[in-house]
Amino acid sequence: MRIGVIELLTGNCATRGLRGIGSYLYTRQYASLMPQAVSAWCREFGHQVHYATFAGRGDPKSLLPADLDIVFVGTNTPASALAYALAKLYRQEHALTVVGGPHARAFPLDCARFFDIVVQQCDKELVRDIVDGACEPGSIVSSDRPLTDLPSVEQRMPEIRKSMFLFGRPNPTTTVGVIASLGCPYTCNFCTDWNNPYVLLPAEKLAADLRYLAEHLPGTRVAFHDPNFAVRFDEVLDVLEQIPPKKRNPYIMESSLTVLKGSRLQRLKDTNCTYVAPGVESWSGYSNKSGARTKTGHEKMEMVAEEFRAIHEYVQGLQANFIFGLDADEGDEPVELTKEFITRTPFVWPAINIPTPFGGTPFFDDCVSDGRILRSMPFALYYIPHLVTTLKHYDPIGYYERLIDINVHLSSAKLLRKRLGSTRSRSIQLFFLARTSGTRQRVNDFRAIIGALKSDAHMLAFHEGEDVPLPSFYRHEVRRMLGQYASLLSEEDLLPVLDQYVSTASRALPLLPARLPLRASAPKMSV
Repeated sequence: MRIGVIELLTGNCATRGLRGIGSYLYTRQYASLMPQAVSAWCREFGHQVHYATFAGRGDPKSLLPADLDIVFVGTNTPASALAYALAKLYRQEHALTVVGGPHARAFPLDCARFFDIVVQQCDKELVRDIVDGACEPGSIVSSDRPLTDLPSVEQRMPEIRKSMFLFGRPNPTTTVGVIASLGCPYTCNFCTDWNNPYVLLPAEKLAADLRYLAEHLPGTRVAFHDPNFAVRFDEVLDVLEQIPPKKRNPYIMESSLTVLKGSRLQRLKDTNCTYVAPGVESWSGYSNKSGARTKTGHEKMEMVAEEFRAIHEYVQGLQANFIFGLDADEGDEPVELTKEFITRTPFVWPAINIPTPFGGTPFFDDCVSDGRILRSMPFALYYIPHLVTTLKHYDPIGYYERLIDINVHLSSAKLLRKRLGSTRSRSIQLFFLARTSGTRQRVNDFRAIIGALKSDAHMLAFHEGEDVPLPSFYRHEVRRMLGQYASLLSEEDLLPVLDQYVSTASRALPLLPARLPLRASAPKMSV
């Protein structure tokens, strides 16, 4: 059969100019492991497979050939509108449409309005069943087997070349994904991995991938897609240390501050760790991840700043992940503490996120039960800069004013100079420049939303939780993002169905994460 596999790394078809090119080069490095695995498995089954990723440039449908029998689409929630539009086109061509990834896991019944088969939890045998016709159209399917067997880097090389290389060759932005573990031992209520138990994958598979990369792609950056890297630190680092020191690829990862202590920092440096992105989340809660235990407020900020300063002695690239507006946040204290942290640690890039209620999380359940979700907000806007809930302690205008305050401070010329002087790494300096530029644009986005809130009573009423139709501000934004695909989706298509997704409190089998783990609560992508 002729099978297509496409991963939507963005739902925005409207990126243009130099900024669009930079975004394209950066975004395509977020390609996930599972779409690549699905492609490799279908090739192993003997089918003619075409794999592609859409990163915001060109026409996504043109990335796959015509006359396909089956199309697998991997999507996160912000790209869901584009996924739905593509599904309509492929259905018209009589292809079997299959969707997976974090959006399918979070909102499966919404996906079922547009796709023939919705995959929540995937493995090789389930893919075989789908391809062999064992899953009826209209099904929502999930594997009940623990995921332990994934294609190696060598087996995924055709997909890696297609998604992460330029003109068939690696380039300075190329980042190859690997994975050492699934799940997370923490239960942060906003995180899609809150109920996925930690599982360490077979060490020999990781060792084989690292050996292959050291031999065939020397110097190429490696990204660990683990939700929480090296919870079993010694066992994972033992594998990395099997590679001779001069042959170790640079790698980046996301971890908890509790893991990054003492002699372990030297081991990170020795194994060529170049970038770490711990989750701080909030100054008022989630302190178990940072080792702060009962510390909150200024006391926690002091401790966390010192810990980052210690890590910086060994790892040049650092990012701290925050979510501002969680239920534990109140008043101006979180803003002032974040600004003080930013000033004290110019060598750390702080990623400031907006709380987003993804289906299957306790945070989503709480927002549904409290009536706090903006029910007509399209899923395509479930990401920064858009607020899709009413917040517990902030009105919408006051919240966006505080976000602007943080981000103006973060992107100031004075702090940029300090950042550039805090590292000798040219790649990290370029990263700081790019992120500063992006943050300044984000401030403009926030200001546009505040302007609409102040000038449009309907927009303000919507954000205050009143039962009013979707404001034209957001209708226009979704249409702009979809570009030529906007005409394929009606207003009803864009209206999310929410009541069916309240989760249970049980712990599930571990799910494969995706996407480079560099943003707290960022939508992860996997089939």
